[in-house]
Amino acid sequence: MEKRLGIIAIVITSKENVLPINNLISDYSEIIIARQGIPMPHKSISFISLVVEGEMNTINALTGKLGRFDGIEVKTIITKK
Repeated sequence: MEKRLGIIAIVITSKENVLPINNLISDYSEIIIARQGIPMPHKSISFISLVVEGEMNTINALTGKLGRFDGIEVKTIITKK
């Protein structure tokens, strides 16, 4: 299957989900090229951006699992080729 490049943007508004989200991201480390986290405790929000390269079903599995957490918003941009 063809590998694609993409960016996953994660907005976290629930502090209790930070550790489980980090653990989930670690489970998918084989497709993650780069990761940036920006905590903003004074606003009770955190941002994580991931640059990924992998098969679409693997990227979709990660974003689907992330989307199941309460207090999380996930957006993904994937290359066409």
